[in-house]
Amino acid sequence: MSTHQFQPDLPPPSNSVGVVGWMKKNLFSTPINSIVSIILGYLAFLLISQTISWAFINADWIGTTRDDCTSAGACWVFISVRWEQFMYGFYPEAELWRPRLFYATLAIFIAALMYEKTPKRTWIWLFFVNIYPFMIAALLYGGVFGLEVVETHKWGGLLVTLIIALVGIVVSLPIGVMLALGRRSEMPIIRSMCTVYIEVWRGVPLITVLFMASVMLPLFLSEGMQTDKLIRALVGVVLFSAAYMAEVVRGGLQAIPSGQYEAADALGLSYWKKMRLIILPQALKITIPSIVNTFIGLFKDTSLVLIIGMFDVLGIGQSANTDPEWLGFSIESYVFVALVFWVFCFGMSRYSIWLENKLHTGHKR
Repeated sequence: MSTHQFQPDLPPPSNSVGVVGWMKKNLFSTPINSIVSIILGYLAFLLISQTISWAFINADWIGTTRDDCTSAGACWVFISVRWEQFMYGFYPEAELWRPRLFYATLAIFIAALMYEKTPKRTWIWLFFVNIYPFMIAALLYGGVFGLEVVETHKWGGLLVTLIIALVGIVVSLPIGVMLALGRRSEMPIIRSMCTVYIEVWRGVPLITVLFMASVMLPLFLSEGMQTDKLIRALVGVVLFSAAYMAEVVRGGLQAIPSGQYEAADALGLSYWKKMRLIILPQALKITIPSIVNTFIGLFKDTSLVLIIGMFDVLGIGQSANTDPEWLGFSIESYVFVALVFWVFCFGMSRYSIWLENKLHTGHKR
């Protein structure tokens, strides 16, 4: 009795797999889809080609005055002339080494913390969160070790944007975690206080919070006591962001199965050990996308400090657009500012995706 031998499978048709197969399935599956795809593709080609021509091919890159912008493309000379203002605001030129040192050390710390094999990462993180901010504050403001004092009203551009975003992100997360735990507390007073705080701060826009921090807060201080405008803005942003962060973390806590809580109680763990070792690690892992989304929103909301007289990178761009010598180049200014925001927000988004995949333990859908 002869045994049947199966022949090897034939490869699928070349027009049903790969890029060609995807296009046939999604773009040219029916005559109507084909027509619409061709029209939209042609319009996209025109838009992309004109954008590339304006931004790169016909653009002016070298020069010092508007007279050097002679082509029909973008005038990036405007950005190069205003580069230091976009980066540092009105920081004294002789002291620019201080914010440059801040940028360099910040990049080093972020790279070291993101690299998994960095030795002593935990200690680096503790130093970055607890000591580094005070060192940078002393470096940028001065008044110590012979450094010239540079008032915060001279700070601006990307410098202010990064400071507000970093402080808001680093400080609002632990406050938000505590508020989320407090809102789920079994003690009525703690639960009520946290609930009122969260609902009040989530019920007002950030613009109102910044106005209150800048204008109303000094009225509640004792006579003769003054608070720096940047510090007031930081306090307002942190308190506002913490309320939203609390709701994000609370959603993660509610997503944890009750069996995890019961298992922790069965082990005899105290409340704080249970939260620190079992519940919070799982809740924070689940809420990574929402947490990063809140961080991205916070980073973009830093542009609102313009309304209280602080010039972040967007405020510097708008200020530069009013310069009589450079009128008519506002498009370049807004494109550059948008690119700055996009680079940082896209970087946070990609790191969030990488972190999700790294911590993936089989619960991802």
